[in-house]
Amino acid sequence: MKEIIVGSKCTCEWIVTEERLAVNVESGDLRVLATPVMAALMEKAAAQCLGEFLDEGETSVGTALDIAHTSATPIGMKFEATATITSYDGRKVDFEVSANDEAGEIGKGTHSRFVVNAEKFQTKTNSKKA
Repeated sequence: MKEIIVGSKCTCEWIVTEERLAVNVESGDLRVLATPVMAALMEKAAAQCLGEFLDEGETSVGTALDIAHTSATPIGMKFEATATITSYDGRKVDFEVSANDEAGEIGKGTHSRFVVNAEKFQTKTNSKKA
């Protein structure tokens, strides 16, 4: 792992499509952006941000997510999530995350990721089935 730069950030963008609606991911009954989908984009932004600091064979896994989803977003609208590195302690990296749609803020919170060796992590996880 390379030296992590606190303050580094990344933004990712998606469009609210049928498969991203609460009613279709079983997180509610409405045809609005699902909270788990917003969370996934926040994690994607954080993983992408941290990715530039990883060495070959390393990846990161999400270990904590504390967010509020404060405004609904309708189908067809663009939304984005931004992750900013706030601190790190060894292989644990903390982020501030936020999400916005075309009308303004829709969510925010914190997220933590841990840097792991991808092959070792996958092997250990697969051994749970044995």
